[in-house]
Amino acid sequence: MSTCKGPGLPKTMRAVRCHGPADYRLEEVPVPVPGRLETLVRVEACGVCASDVKCFSGAPLFWGDAHRPQYVEPPVIPGHEFVGRVVALGPGASEATGTAVGDRVISEQIVPCRRCRACLAGRYHLCAQNHVYGFRQASQGAMAEYMVFPPTAIVHRVPEELTVEQAALIEPLACSMHAVERSQMALGDVVVIAGAGTLGLGMVAAARLRTPATLVAVDRFEHRLAVARKLGADATICVETSDPVGEVLDLTDGYGCDVYIEATGHPDAVNQGLRMLRKGGTFVEFSVMAGDTSTDWTVIGDAKELTIYGAHLGPWCYPKVIAYLRRGMLVTDGVVTHRMALDRFREAFDLVHHGGTAIKVLLIP
Repeated sequence: MSTCKGPGLPKTMRAVRCHGPADYRLEEVPVPVPGRLETLVRVEACGVCASDVKCFSGAPLFWGDAHRPQYVEPPVIPGHEFVGRVVALGPGASEATGTAVGDRVISEQIVPCRRCRACLAGRYHLCAQNHVYGFRQASQGAMAEYMVFPPTAIVHRVPEELTVEQAALIEPLACSMHAVERSQMALGDVVVIAGAGTLGLGMVAAARLRTPATLVAVDRFEHRLAVARKLGADATICVETSDPVGEVLDLTDGYGCDVYIEATGHPDAVNQGLRMLRKGGTFVEFSVMAGDTSTDWTVIGDAKELTIYGAHLGPWCYPKVIAYLRRGMLVTDGVVTHRMALDRFREAFDLVHHGGTAIKVLLIP
């Protein structure tokens, strides 16, 4: 029988709350009570995503501009990369999710409405409501001691044998795997992944499963490129000391790479990819960009007839990521670099923003 609230739960909890750009506060707030079909989870860890940092910095994608409305609904608890344990279930939640109190769980980063045109067509990651955890009132995030999975959340059980670090990487790995699937890379391809942050490194690991002929990682930090080599990159290029376009053209006898996946979030990486792709090549854009970019669209059409794909979130990839992690086929060694207490969230955000020695930073409530 479902219960509304588990025994021994506290009445309040610590949580980071976003009130506006650069206005994030650690506050004491009520522990949510799960309603019908809702699941209350004790958070084990929450990763700090580059999108969290860009939201903190006031990026127009989140706070709106002349071309788009504000997406964030403050005050809201941020955080969409998480793992936790079920501590209470609202009426009907156990039957709906197949979980029980004590289960280790994750919820996909978007909470689909299951009613809009995209959801009914099976493309739930493009849901019209677009309630991603950590930005909307209806889907409060995981930078807190407890969080609620709403009634329409997509919930997956997480194997106990996965480490906290592995489990907290399921969300970014699902995003990475989706981008790799969008590229349709094949045996024999030369694949370039621009950006060796958490998502780019996940793309390296996922792309390795597709066994391209040559897998190249590009980044500005040598320590990240070292991790990329551990995860399966055949070659690495540092943009601070080398010409990535020239090196890829040399590597491919002047033809260019077959697939280019952009995971830097830097506008310059777009034109870099267009220049290094071969005629008829494939460009996948994943990043949340820090600003606008522009290009000569002739390169896409008349000059090269490129195929351009976008990649959004990690639809249909969570079960595969969990299975590959459990079987040891997705390597994550070296991706998590920092574990920090919740009250150090500002320091965590700074580490992610500046790069340096940090790759994935986890907050441990």
